[in-house]
Amino acid sequence: MTETTSTVLSAQVRAEIDRWLTRYPPEQKRSAVLEALRYAQQENDGYLTENIMDAVADYLNMPRIAVYEIASFYTMYNLTPVGKQVINICTNISCMLCDAEKMVEHLQTRLGIGLNETTADGKFTLREVECLAACANAPVAQVGKKYYENLTPEKIDAMLDELG
Repeated sequence: MTETTSTVLSAQVRAEIDRWLTRYPPEQKRSAVLEALRYAQQENDGYLTENIMDAVADYLNMPRIAVYEIASFYTMYNLTPVGKQVINICTNISCMLCDAEKMVEHLQTRLGIGLNETTADGKFTLREVECLAACANAPVAQVGKKYYENLTPEKIDAMLDELG
């Protein structure tokens, strides 16, 4: 482990990564990269920096570019600061056919922001995503691990009130 890794990744994050590594053969450390990035992101207020990604790559003995590719591909990773609550709203075909555009407009109006923006108070970031795999209950939004399905403007208002 490099000195940079030990200063960038906390002992708690390294312990979580180590716990995850027990699931894989020693020569397959890179298999833990998704979880390693998740733990590191959680500890850094919900987003990854280049230093954090470098530290994860070094810790897992993998090329830094491979970690950048993963972090920039998956929508679960944020490369810029985000609000305390990230609202992912699906606008793919099933959701679109069930008025996702109206739900996006309602969220934008209610929050006073556009897509990929964060409210001035830092509470919410609104992101459009390709698919949340809940087509039968479209339109759908996800906040953290919770799905909000069959959205209506009233359900969005209740969701925002709940998330506070």
